[in-house]
Amino acid sequence: MSTGPLEASGKVASGFIEAMKSQPLALALVACNVLLLALFFYVVKVADGNRNQLLEMQRETQKMLYRCNPTTCG
Repeated sequence: MSTGPLEASGKVASGFIEAMKSQPLALALVACNVLLLALFFYVVKVADGNRNQLLEMQRETQKMLYRCNPTTCG
């Protein structure tokens, strides 16, 4: 039984590892890019949480202002 795609991906991975062994600067750049992507993901998640909190606070403020409006107080 042949494992064509599995063997091909293994060859690609081993070729990548060999290239990174001979070029440590390239490995460092790959590592930095991965860390940068992780940082971007974290920043977006934190910003989204802050945005949701801000929107909830605005809704509460709008409700309070609506209750204090003289035209809606009957």
